[in-house]
Amino acid sequence: MLRGAGVAFTSLRNGWYIENYTDQLGQYLATGEILGAARDGEISAATRQDYAVAAVTALVGDDGGDRIYELGGPSFTLTQLAETIAKVTGTPVIYRDLPVQDYAAALQRFGLDLRCSYLAAMVLALVGGG
Repeated sequence: MLRGAGVAFTSLRNGWYIENYTDQLGQYLATGEILGAARDGEISAATRQDYAVAAVTALVGDDGGDRIYELGGPSFTLTQLAETIAKVTGTPVIYRDLPVQDYAAALQRFGLDLRCSYLAAMVLALVGGG
């Protein structure tokens, strides 16, 4: 669609935000688990600051060509995230993979409405190929 518009563009496609996980660190430590529906799918995440720096770099350095940048950080699974949290904090944390419906129900218990909980659960399930 952009290419067909006849104007130069720069498009940035951000991966996942690492803050989606780091903002929940207290919960992970309190419960000893990370809940999800990603199986062993890999997530490419970076910080908001990293994405902002990449955006400035892409836009300032843009030569007017039609460019699409795929942005992200090193890939990890939620099992690896749990292992890293446990290692760094000394607190046992595991990843508990759930069926999409069960994960959506857990998200609802945490305060998400029905539609948002299923959207979030389905997006995470796509990471795992399901």
